[in-house]
Amino acid sequence: MAEKTLKVTQIGSPIRRTKDQRATLIGLGLNKMHRTRELPDTPEVRGMIARVQHMVRVEDA
Repeated sequence: MAEKTLKVTQIGSPIRRTKDQRATLIGLGLNKMHRTRELPDTPEVRGMIARVQHMVRVEDA
């Protein structure tokens, strides 16, 4: 069975954000605007997305 993935796109700028939010974006592989990554749907990734939910768009892949 194929693993579920999430398509995460950065829509907000990390300028004037806290260091932990910037680090979370880098951990997700998103450090530039409009960059998209397909990530596994795990509790760890969901937690990271929750920390920066105001700067990312999430879709089912």
